[in-house]
Amino acid sequence: METNPLVSVLIPFYNEERFLEEAVQSVLQQTYPHWEILLIDDGSSDNSTTIAKEYAFRYPAKIFYVEHDGHANKGLSATRNAGIAKARGELIALLDADDVWLPEKLQKQVAIFQQNPDVALLCESSLYWYSWHNKAFNDVEIPIGAEGNKIYTPPQLSLQLYPLGKGAAPCPSGLMLKTESVKKRRGFEEGFTGANQMYEDQPFLAKFYLNEVVYVSSDCYNKYRQRHGSLVHKVKASGQYDDVRFFFLQWLQHYIDENNIRSGAVRLALAKAFRKYKYPQLHKLAGFIKRKFLRPAHGDLKKL
Repeated sequence: METNPLVSVLIPFYNEERFLEEAVQSVLQQTYPHWEILLIDDGSSDNSTTIAKEYAFRYPAKIFYVEHDGHANKGLSATRNAGIAKARGELIALLDADDVWLPEKLQKQVAIFQQNPDVALLCESSLYWYSWHNKAFNDVEIPIGAEGNKIYTPPQLSLQLYPLGKGAAPCPSGLMLKTESVKKRRGFEEGFTGANQMYEDQPFLAKFYLNEVVYVSSDCYNKYRQRHGSLVHKVKASGQYDDVRFFFLQWLQHYIDENNIRSGAVRLALAKAFRKYKYPQLHKLAGFIKRKFLRPAHGDLKKL
């Protein structure tokens, strides 16, 4: 890796006129100077297209506007992939259009890659940002659900992190990746559209957990904006979460079979995740037994 590798910052957006400028400004304020921004338009109909083009005009050597043919709307994964196809950097960093970075984010993460040449994916904690619209709300830093400042080999994180494990998964805006590895793993899965777009980062991460060396950092240089209009909020509010999760599990089963992933532990964890959907009555019975007989009564807690 070069001493100062170019980082391609991918900012996909769809009708994000409220937040896009703040995201771009957080990159302009980075202490690490060797970056390019790809502003990838997913067919926006608001003023965000104009905002993106103005930035590309003002910074012609650093910021580039990308769109689908015919200004089409193709979904987040296809839009990320359009940016990947244009990326010139040795490293890729993702930034959602409504999130922001702290100034040292790129500098700190590039240094980790330089110190750990085998790493293909770096992920860090995220600040769940509630105070952006109301200072009375407290922000919450959510660490990744695996020990920080440590390297993981396949398939450790598949078993530890959501959605197969219990540990918190990384947020896209906290990721940095080797471009060659992203292209080798064929980027994001474009079939995750509509409500299933809520899980669009999970198959992408799963491919890295199952095949690549990953570094989990305890740093937190990204702010993950929490808002009611988000896709996650809409999917959960509409009761579609289980449908989205089942769609992902089906994709993961196909990927494991197609790529001959031999890990018995991963296959067992996947089979366990499927029980709720394939055997709903048995799943309910198992949950009842666990609540009724396997959890200690409140009066017994002091004895444990």
